[in-house]
Amino acid sequence: MAEAADFQGMGHSPARRWLRRTASVLAGAPLLAGLLAGIAAPTAHAAPTATGSRTVHVSLDTLAPSAPVKGDTLTVSGTVTNEGKSTITDAQVDLRVGPRMYGRTAIDDAAERTSTSGDVAPIGGKYKVTIPKLAVGIPQDFALSVPVSKLGLGQDGVYQLGVSLTGQTSSAQYDHVLGIQRTFLPWQPDATEEKTQLSVLWPLISSTRLSAETGSDDQQTPVFENDDLAEELAPGGRLEQLVSLGNQLPVTWVIDPDLLATADAMTKNYQVRSGDTTVPGKNQAVATKWLNALEKAVQGRKVVALPFADPDLASLAHRGKDVSGALSHLQPATDVAGKTVETILHVKPSVDFAWPVDGAIDPSIVDVATSAGAHKIITRSDSLQDNLPYTPTAARPIGGGTTAVVADTRLSTAFQGDMSEAGASTLAVQKFLAQSLAVTLQDPENQRSIVVAPQRMPSAAQAQSMARALRGLDPERWTESSDLITAASATPDSDATTKVPGSSRYPKQLRDQELSTEVFLDIRTTQERLDNFQAILSAPDRVAAPFGNAIGRAMSTSWRGEPEEAQQYRGTVEDYLVGLTTEVKLIPKSVLTLSGRSATIPVTVQNQLLQGVQNLVLRLKSDNPTRLKLDGDRAVAERPIKIDGGHSQSVKFTGAGNANGPVQVTAQLYTVDGTPYGSPMTFQVKVSEITPTVMLVIAGGVLLLVLAGVKMYSQRKRAVARKAAAEDAEDTDGGEGSADGTGADGNAQDTQSTDGARAAEDTDPGQPSDPTPDTGPESADASGAGEKVDR
Repeated sequence: MAEAADFQGMGHSPARRWLRRTASVLAGAPLLAGLLAGIAAPTAHAAPTATGSRTVHVSLDTLAPSAPVKGDTLTVSGTVTNEGKSTITDAQVDLRVGPRMYGRTAIDDAAERTSTSGDVAPIGGKYKVTIPKLAVGIPQDFALSVPVSKLGLGQDGVYQLGVSLTGQTSSAQYDHVLGIQRTFLPWQPDATEEKTQLSVLWPLISSTRLSAETGSDDQQTPVFENDDLAEELAPGGRLEQLVSLGNQLPVTWVIDPDLLATADAMTKNYQVRSGDTTVPGKNQAVATKWLNALEKAVQGRKVVALPFADPDLASLAHRGKDVSGALSHLQPATDVAGKTVETILHVKPSVDFAWPVDGAIDPSIVDVATSAGAHKIITRSDSLQDNLPYTPTAARPIGGGTTAVVADTRLSTAFQGDMSEAGASTLAVQKFLAQSLAVTLQDPENQRSIVVAPQRMPSAAQAQSMARALRGLDPERWTESSDLITAASATPDSDATTKVPGSSRYPKQLRDQELSTEVFLDIRTTQERLDNFQAILSAPDRVAAPFGNAIGRAMSTSWRGEPEEAQQYRGTVEDYLVGLTTEVKLIPKSVLTLSGRSATIPVTVQNQLLQGVQNLVLRLKSDNPTRLKLDGDRAVAERPIKIDGGHSQSVKFTGAGNANGPVQVTAQLYTVDGTPYGSPMTFQVKVSEITPTVMLVIAGGVLLLVLAGVKMYSQRKRAVARKAAAEDAEDTDGGEGSADGTGADGNAQDTQSTDGARAAEDTDPGQPSDPTPDTGPESADASGAGEKVDR
């Protein structure tokens, strides 16, 4: 941001600005002259020669109060560490108060300065700490307490404060500065008439933890990729600290509803992946306690809900918008966001805001954000830059009914470094307070509304530093708290820019971290597979929500800079979905032989899911309909499919062969809209056609078999008859000989007559008293006298 006239009192008219600038220069001239004189003249209070000023590391661990008022005593404590090669002797820790700084750019320059050239003399006197010897590598604590009246503070504003260590070394046996640490001291003892309205966003966003997998029970027990979220929710964890600190601060809560849904899932039974299996989660109490604390903290406060899973708007705009269906996920993500927050926290959030990564925007990002239903876009002043001598109000219209809410870059990035060390945190807090005061002093008669949008996922240490800074503003001497909704509706500054920067100005570093086009192609493939799968289920809701949310998580902003982890997550979702879809499949068949003109062709469909499937069609196709036709006279036949969970269904088709030979048949499942489901199954049918000639040959063969059977039967019967007749004759002859012992010829005559009568009875089928069938036409025995035989 250009700040050509970044001074206190720069007003609206050029003449007024010129007069105020002149007055400021004249007022500062005596102080500047005195400073220069102090540097040039070797008086007792002159600053020592600046040599080896980085030999000692000076850390400012505490500075209290952060923004003192009249009558306060300023206390500064910290450590000094000799990082040189020899012991320092006659060391002394002093406090130095520099001149009042004009403008925000001066604060930036002072923070980056490393040279001791131009530093003012220390306060001296009793306000110092003497260290006779400072050994190498051993930190030495110090504490300085100085009444504010001794600091020489004059006009309201920001003063540079330095803590230095002077001493002697073996190579330089004279007093000189060996280390110095500079910070800032905001001096505004009395409240200003027009305070800056300050809106601070307090983000509750985390990484993706939930998978698409759920249990088969009625509650659909969720499966977590890991249990790391418990560490953030536990006492002292990052998210626990954000809730605990935010509960005491005037902030606007900005929440990813996916985090709430994930924490809510943890309050019940849940599973955690462990290698190839899952184990029960054990942090229900931690999640419950955190959600209860959050619900209490947000009551009566302003809450903004981001689209579910915090989709990466810039990646969608630059890499995903040309992939069909990619943008279709945004509006549902916005719709479910409000419902999720309201259901879990019992507050109605605003869902009208979009927050691109680091507030960087271009026209395509704005278009994507508005397509999700947002009309307010949180950006940053390093993206939507102004060429003004002051920091304008955050809200400004950018066309199409859309408002850009421009967060202040300096204030928003003040706590992005490592805040785990007390010294770093103290410097960040003091610089934040100094910049906020400088904003007010730029144009004290013009009240403005400023927004602070910090990093998306601040660490616990960063959150603690932010809280310290905001508590330093509690007296509201130059700022007053506001909220994001109010800031977005503030009257825009007519001189502030409303032109969205072109895509060429989008930061390369951010562009390099974007999700690739391949990511959105993978997401589209998964979505298409999910759509087909849902279409056949009797209870599609059981997969719609888990997989729909997982697909949304796959395009989350949290994957920036982690392409491998993002790919692994998408692969897990896709593999699990493929595994479910293949539970409904065709059972492979071996070669099938079709003999005759028609026969049944069975195909088995198996459903190993726990719920039923429907709205499926099984199509059977003959690759050679001239040789094999299906269901009468067709090349393709189909049957509707409906199978309960855990069951199989055998589907029968009619096949008609017209010519001998093998035919390849393809079976394929389809959804009712004609989309193929699963992989096709092919098998071979061997057709053996039976012609009329073959039928005659077969008929003749059958007839011969029948005749042969009849012949065999007749022969067997005649043999039985002959045997019976022979036995009767033997009985008759033997009986007569035994009775009278005479006349063999007479006996023969009687026997012949008896046998003739019996033969006549046996060969006459017309006699009703005949108990046995006829002898058969093939009998070769001679007929008796008077015997009637039917041929």
